[in-house]
Amino acid sequence: MNKYESVIIINPNVDEAGVKALEEKFTGLINENGKVEKVDNMGKRKLAYEIKKCTEGTYLVFCFEAKPDSIKELERVYRITDEIMKFIVVRKED
Repeated sequence: MNKYESVIIINPNVDEAGVKALEEKFTGLINENGKVEKVDNMGKRKLAYEIKKCTEGTYLVFCFEAKPDSIKELERVYRITDEIMKFIVVRKED
């Protein structure tokens, strides 16, 4: 299994309970084929540029271990989740 870091930017209109629900959803999804090491909720931040007519977003950072083939499924779920404006998954070097 490889180590990964994933950052997602959630629409600022989503309330705290919604952010927590998304965090649990993706933690569960990652834990199916890997192991979440930590989740960092960075809160609302100003964006460098406007995304979908929003100037702020809520940032969540996931640090986890997973099999390389499970990353495609994670990214697919990110894409179809309406609350997520942007995401990135990066493999961390050991």
